[in-house]
Amino acid sequence: MSNDDIALRIREIIADRLGRSLDEVVESARFVDDLGADSLDQTEVVMALEEEFNVQVDDDATSIVTVGDAINYIKNRLNPEG
Repeated sequence: MSNDDIALRIREIIADRLGRSLDEVVESARFVDDLGADSLDQTEVVMALEEEFNVQVDDDATSIVTVGDAINYIKNRLNPEG
């Protein structure tokens, strides 16, 4: 799966979980301020990403504020060498 495919899949999951269009789920979009996510929504997104990509999101997930943060986090988990 290419980096572009990973980014698109993450955006699709976020859009689905938050009931937003894919056009709204841009890398600069903030989960709370721009997409209207509450803490439960954020937890559901994290769980869906963990399941989809077979990764464990650690406690440092609190640093994930934007869609771009989520994309970079998952990419780094899938390819820790960079």
